[in-house]
Amino acid sequence: MTQTHSGSGMTSQRTRARMIARLREKGIRDERVLSALAAVPRHLFVEEALASRAYEDTALPLGFSQTISQPFIVARMIEVLREGRELGKTLEVGAGCGYQAAVLAQLTKEVYAVERIEPLLAKAKLNLRAIQEFRVRLKYADGQFGLPEAAPFDTIIVAAAASCVPQALLQQLALGGRMVIPVGQGEQYLLLVERRAEGYIETPLDGVRFVPLLSGLE
Repeated sequence: MTQTHSGSGMTSQRTRARMIARLREKGIRDERVLSALAAVPRHLFVEEALASRAYEDTALPLGFSQTISQPFIVARMIEVLREGRELGKTLEVGAGCGYQAAVLAQLTKEVYAVERIEPLLAKAKLNLRAIQEFRVRLKYADGQFGLPEAAPFDTIIVAAAASCVPQALLQQLALGGRMVIPVGQGEQYLLLVERRAEGYIETPLDGVRFVPLLSGLE
């Protein structure tokens, strides 16, 4: 694990604290979610040239036409999924650099994350190893098909925008489970899907902007 000088460590702690304060100002109320974001060193998940911007409330490029999600969006999606319940067994579609998976791992012991771009998956593995986060199970797979071998999931969080909710993800959502997924091609919004005995209940939430959910492996 890379050693950090005490000065840079202190700077990281201060900038993380400012990030958490901004998230509170923007309406995030779940203290466990805020603590989870505070616990993960976001600067280790971005390119070194962008590390000074790691705690800004903005998405940052990862390469491969992908981004690391804005901290507010990560917090908002997880807060919606957690409201009144524990996350339980969780699937993340679009692991990217591993940042959101690391946040999820602060909140539940069972995190599965799939990524369709192999070099990004390799980066996620290195990042999670660097912070000694071994609770995340990473898989090279097409996220539109979920992860049937580990289903059903109490929680599914999707980090790319679909034109419609993939049928495989609906089928892999446990009874009583929740999924948050960005949907739409031009105008995008977060969609909360809850699986209940009477069927799937969909609730549209905030407008967002995500990279598209693509099929196939790279």
